[in-house]
Amino acid sequence: MDMQSFFTSLLNVVCEMAPYLLLGFLIAGVLHVFVPQKFYAYYLSRKNRLSVLWAALLGVPLPLCSCGVIPTAIGLRNEKASKGAIASFLIATPQTGIDSILATFSLMGLGFAIIRPVAALITGVCGGLLVNRLVREDDYCSVDDNSQLSTVNSQLKIWRVVKYAYYDMIRDIGLRLLIGLVVAALIQVAVPDEFFLSFGSQPLLQMLVILAIAVPMYICSTGSIPVAAALMMKGLSPGAALVMLMAGPAVNLASILVVHKAMGRRFTWIYLMTIVGFAVLFGLLLNATEQLSIVNYQLPISNACCMSASALPSPFKLVCATVLTLLIVFALMMKLFSKFTTKKPLDPDVTVYRVEDMHCSHCEAAVVRAVEDLPGVEKAKASASANTLTIKGPATEESIRKAVEGVGYTFKGRSSENR
Repeated sequence: MDMQSFFTSLLNVVCEMAPYLLLGFLIAGVLHVFVPQKFYAYYLSRKNRLSVLWAALLGVPLPLCSCGVIPTAIGLRNEKASKGAIASFLIATPQTGIDSILATFSLMGLGFAIIRPVAALITGVCGGLLVNRLVREDDYCSVDDNSQLSTVNSQLKIWRVVKYAYYDMIRDIGLRLLIGLVVAALIQVAVPDEFFLSFGSQPLLQMLVILAIAVPMYICSTGSIPVAAALMMKGLSPGAALVMLMAGPAVNLASILVVHKAMGRRFTWIYLMTIVGFAVLFGLLLNATEQLSIVNYQLPISNACCMSASALPSPFKLVCATVLTLLIVFALMMKLFSKFTTKKPLDPDVTVYRVEDMHCSHCEAAVVRAVEDLPGVEKAKASASANTLTIKGPATEESIRKAVEGVGYTFKGRSSENR
């Protein structure tokens, strides 16, 4: 393998995506800080078809991954949202987000940037309607959530936007995004040109192969973009690339198990089959429209060239790529250091519990929200990297267990740090 070609390809794909990612992260931070979760619960609590549509519309721009969306959906359930609305939100939200829409446009062009959120919207609505019709509504045990966003000054809100956009989000997806970029560069250099044309007469086989790889794994909605673009340059059909962009981020083995535990078997089957079925359907429609010359979904020439050309990108893109790289390195180093920092002796009223299945800052926030209003909890802090929940106060272990398991996480009792 030509290492110079590899690093040139990696540099160019990072430079192409960086400006759009930085902008997308910023918009995601604004949505996170200025649009409280109660806003979504208000529109999804009505048990009708309109709530299913609202769930998909509200979920498409949100930058939530398939693990982060689950505690949010369980929170909506506790707000008495309908099962159809929850299914719609679970299906539509992780497929795309404002950051991945902009990043899709940067590498794959306007066609994919439009079809991706449209497909997520339609898939979410159809899945929600199916759940409303086929799954019986249960009487939910509502968890009181009296927490309110405190009134803070504008400067603090701006800091929260910046922290969420350029630290929390990058800490959550930075490693997967980096893996996606490296894999894309490796595919560009190591895979023979037009490799996937061997499946040329069987586009459905391409899609099934992609599904077999993508569904069990966790694939970030943003990190999947450079991989899909690189595979298209090697002959993968646009429809199969869309299958990867839809099914990969929307579902993985861990999310299937949690959804099954929280929502039931029938709900889980409808949720899974809707994602897989509509991914294949939209993939076939995409290939058909291209074959009929209705729309051209091939990569823009300038973007395809940027992944292999030897010429340096523009200074602006180089600056953006440098900033993004530094942010990723900083966030990942802080995440790594948090695992190895020296543990201070615990205060007598502090207890550390082990909680598994947390993967991102959204998971941490969901666990903290679940326990912070319990009697005896003075302060709570969750760490996804260490799989711990630290509680200050005399709250009982059983009450902590019920709250944690109520939002879909695995409670393992007291950590060894208490001994």
